[in-house]
Amino acid sequence: MFGKMVPSRPPRRMLRHQLWRINRWCQRSPASRWLPALAVLAAVALGALLPTPQASRMLAWLGGMGSEPGVAVLRPGDAGSNVVVLRPQRAPGEFRLCAGQRQANCVIDGDTIRYGGVKIRLADIDTPEVFSPKCASEAALGERATERLLALLNAGPIELVPIERDTDRYGRKLRVIERHGRSLGETLVAEGLARRWDGRRRSWCG
Repeated sequence: MFGKMVPSRPPRRMLRHQLWRINRWCQRSPASRWLPALAVLAAVALGALLPTPQASRMLAWLGGMGSEPGVAVLRPGDAGSNVVVLRPQRAPGEFRLCAGQRQANCVIDGDTIRYGGVKIRLADIDTPEVFSPKCASEAALGERATERLLALLNAGPIELVPIERDTDRYGRKLRVIERHGRSLGETLVAEGLARRWDGRRRSWCG
C-alpha cells in the first residue's frame, strides 16, 4: 500500500545558500584561510547531494588546496553532476614570473605555477621546457608560453578545477585553470604554445 520511501536530497539552492553563508562568515573570521575547507565540508555534510565519485573528488580537492585563500564555489559539472572549485581571491596583476622559492603566486613555466606557495601543474596541457630545453626553438617557444600564461592569469578571475588525480609524481597539484568555464590551457593550445596532455611527453624539436 505504501511505496518505498526514498530519502530526499537537499535542493541545490539550499546548498548554494549554505556555501554563501559559510564563505561570508569565514571572510569575517581570523581563520579565513580555512574558508575553502569549511565550504567543501558543508557541501559534503549536506551529503547525498553528490554521487560517490564526485564526493571523492571533492575530498581530494579539500586535501590538496583546502588551506589556500579563496572561495569555494559549486558549479555544474559533466553528466548533471556538480563540481566544487576554488575561486582565488587576489588583486589583479598579482602573479609574477617566479624568481625564488619564497614567491607565493608566480608562474614557473608554461604549464606550472605556484599559488599560495603550492606548486600547481596545469593538468590538461604540456608546454615546451624552459629549464632543460632540447633545442633553441623549444627554449624560445617555452618562454613565449610562460609569458602568455602569466598574461592570462592576470587578465581576470580564475577557477582551479580538480581532476580525478590529485598530484603528479613530482608532488605538484593537478588542476585545470579556467575562466568563465574555458581552460586557459586550451587558449595556449589554440595559440600554438601548448599541446593537449595525452599522458606522454613528445619532442618540441624538429
